[in-house]
Amino acid sequence: MVVRIFAIDGVYAVMQDMMDKIEAELGGLRNFVKSYNNYGIHVNEDNSVTCKEWAPGAEQLYLTGAFNNWNRTSHPFEKKEYGHWVLHIPANPDRSCPVMHLSEVKICVKKYNGELVDRISPWATYVVKPPKHEGLTYKQLMWHPSKKYIMREPRPEPPKALKIYECHVGIACAEGRVGTYKEFAENIVPRIKKLGYNALQIMAIMEHAYYGSFGYQVTSFFAASSRYGTPEELKEMIDVCHKEGLTVLLDVVHSHASKNVLDGLNEFDGTESCFFHAGARGTHFLWDSRLFDYSQPEVLRFLISNLCWYYEEYGFDGFRFDGVTSMLYHNHGTQGFSGDYNEYFGMGVDTDALIYLMIANNILHKLYPNVITIAEDVSGMPGLCRPVEEAGVGFDYRLGMAIPDKWIELLKTNRDEDWNVGNIVHTLTNRRWMEKTVAYCESHDQALVGDKTIAFWLMDKEMYTGMSLLYGSNDIIDRGMALHKMIRLITHSLGGEAYLNFIGNEFGHPEWLDFPREGNNESYHYCRRQWNLVDDENLRYKQLNEFDVAMNNLESQYQWLSADPGFVSWKHEEDKVITFDRAGLLFVFNFHPTKSFTDYRVAIDVKGTYEIILSSDDKVFGGFDRLHKNVLYVTEDYNFGGRRYSFQVA
Repeated sequence: MVVRIFAIDGVYAVMQDMMDKIEAELGGLRNFVKSYNNYGIHVNEDNSVTCKEWAPGAEQLYLTGAFNNWNRTSHPFEKKEYGHWVLHIPANPDRSCPVMHLSEVKICVKKYNGELVDRISPWATYVVKPPKHEGLTYKQLMWHPSKKYIMREPRPEPPKALKIYECHVGIACAEGRVGTYKEFAENIVPRIKKLGYNALQIMAIMEHAYYGSFGYQVTSFFAASSRYGTPEELKEMIDVCHKEGLTVLLDVVHSHASKNVLDGLNEFDGTESCFFHAGARGTHFLWDSRLFDYSQPEVLRFLISNLCWYYEEYGFDGFRFDGVTSMLYHNHGTQGFSGDYNEYFGMGVDTDALIYLMIANNILHKLYPNVITIAEDVSGMPGLCRPVEEAGVGFDYRLGMAIPDKWIELLKTNRDEDWNVGNIVHTLTNRRWMEKTVAYCESHDQALVGDKTIAFWLMDKEMYTGMSLLYGSNDIIDRGMALHKMIRLITHSLGGEAYLNFIGNEFGHPEWLDFPREGNNESYHYCRRQWNLVDDENLRYKQLNEFDVAMNNLESQYQWLSADPGFVSWKHEEDKVITFDRAGLLFVFNFHPTKSFTDYRVAIDVKGTYEIILSSDDKVFGGFDRLHKNVLYVTEDYNFGGRRYSFQVA
């Protein structure tokens, strides 16, 4: 234990040393985190242009583009110390800007072998897909419109407990094409609000040349994806979310970067390193991507400024950090985790990445007290969601990634009668004390081709013929509808301190998600959300959707996510019954495939009279109305299931 405490203290000390260095040697914290104001290509108030880049491996940098008829060497940068380069281009004689809005520019890099190569600035704020006849390489366009969108709405107060709607702007339209920021604001935000969610987690915003990467192969970190619209339209979309009281989280990818060279960060200065580790350590072989060298102060400047850019410029209220497990371990988390503390504090931990995450969380929470950060970590790293001042990593939440794996495992490999309810309870409650967890049944991971959504695992091809209310039901649909609701509710109420749902899964979206690619003839057929299904009054999807509304609204009323964890009083393997209480509510789940029970005793710790306020068997939710809501249940002074009181339910 002494060794482990020393290791934690040592990491904290290194983190604090870097914070001190930022303040004393790197221009101070405020300037450091807003380096996007100086780095990259900027138009000044007098219409002159200034450029600044970090390219330690380059012999010379030039700026080229339409403004100088693509002369690759007429505008050389001046080399400064520590690998920095600067350039100033005065305004034209008529005081106009020499580099016009939407004109294309490139950084021309002279390598030490004399070769000239073209690159996009790492700090580019607007890049676009070229016309088909010009190939596939994205282009950097200058973005300095004469009229910028001014955000009007204040940020909402952070929710006491997050109910997150994970979404993707491009797939949010029903047509077979890429959706837009404007369409999302107009058509999808009202749906999210009506469903009772209080936060959005938006994927694939940071520009990625390959649409099918789901945004996880980032090519331009400071550029909001142009495939959905302009930067100003993204600002307006977030403003609309704020007007509706919705907190907006960015799915941020700082765990790795695309290997693209011509329109990515890779080999920016003509070497394999610069922002990344050289050699094998600089490549993620499973993801075929590059890995950042977090020990470099300029890499920290780039990444932390990137976070502050999206918070300040676009109004995002927080971040879900992708791939944290990959960052934390030299083997990128490819081994299983037993819970042995040597796995978390041994030589396998990438301390450079750990310190970066601590610094990022420390700075974000110092500058923006209401910011929210979430870690995608499957390893269970201790202290990940404790404050940095406690020598924790500083995240506010971690994703409960074992929960969706458990549901898919049960649906994929187990008969209903073989479900182990004790194991279900263990999975839902096995989280670190005082570290908040985002519980979820399924996310985008389960929606992609190669897996199935819960609805598809439950009902599969029957969904094409059995979801109409105009015809009789069948056993597969009845079972699927019931379990879909129960799985969501028990996960929501027992699994954590926040809840997440992926766009469309609230109504049991019937098909997987598959981006256009060669293998499907570039089809968008499965790269959309079929809102027509949930909007049709004659289909059962509406009933699943209404249950989501009721579930979220009930949580808003009783606030179980922000209450103490649920107390499980009963988990009966033969009956397949789970009961627990949380936030003054008693939850009762019968997972038995064939048996129902009368006069079933349940335990509670608060004496009084109880009534049913939510039943998944209500007809409006696609059930059979077998429970009577007008019945009152009075507690008895009968100790049961570890609670002081109990009563029998019909």
